[in-house]
Amino acid sequence: MDYTSTPAMLKQCILHKDGCPLHYWIGGQTDRPTVVMMHGATMDHRMFNTQVKALHSDFQVLVWDARGHGQSQPTGTQITLDVFARDMIAILDQHNIESCILMGQSLGGYIAQTIHQIASERIQAMIIIGSTPIAKPYSFLEVAVLKATMPLFHIMPHGYFSKLTADNTAITEPVQQYALEAVRQVPKDEFLNIWKSVTLAIDTQGKPDFHIDVPLLLLHGDQDKTGTIKRDMPWWADHDGHAALHIIPSAGHNANQDNPSATNQIIIDFLAKLAL
Repeated sequence: MDYTSTPAMLKQCILHKDGCPLHYWIGGQTDRPTVVMMHGATMDHRMFNTQVKALHSDFQVLVWDARGHGQSQPTGTQITLDVFARDMIAILDQHNIESCILMGQSLGGYIAQTIHQIASERIQAMIIIGSTPIAKPYSFLEVAVLKATMPLFHIMPHGYFSKLTADNTAITEPVQQYALEAVRQVPKDEFLNIWKSVTLAIDTQGKPDFHIDVPLLLLHGDQDKTGTIKRDMPWWADHDGHAALHIIPSAGHNANQDNPSATNQIIIDFLAKLAL
């Protein structure tokens, strides 16, 4: 699969907001529901190329470079999950998209949950790939370890960090090469701002009253070693009664890229069951 370019069926757009040129791409069937795909930290819109091609004939599809990623630079303002979420809501408003199906991978999964907190009425269904639930309380040690990565990343050479990220993001060489190229687009100081927003996504209190009340599909790669994803996604499936959990074989953290055929089939089956 080619991750070096953007699928030709997508039109590039820009929304200037809070000092950042938000780049996003939209295409497909304008009279059908919109599937919004939000990438993980340091990645960009191209990580969903195979999903765009699988879905554009039956849906309108929208991908973006989140603030501070890819072409959406400079960041313009302090990055938080709330800022990311309101950026996407502004893009939906720009196209009069009143409701959509949200798909988020890793950081994109946190953004999707934050959008649900802010504007749940805008969401018809959610698909989360390789992320963890913000509702779950985490131990003091888990939160402390996550926050301790900030000073480590401050002193780590950016070239070494980029290669480390790419090698641990995927298990297939083409996806590792894509990830390396994507993370190199993000300056070190921008990455530190992005990562800070990730560290604030979980805490020892959690949000016990937070439930996702729309159909929810949870996916993770069978070889995803990132954080507590493999442990916490089953908890998430039990916590939210609308959730279905699937494990993608032969896949790492970027499971939708490592094994796109299995991922796409599960997503297509999930969407086919919705009353859209």
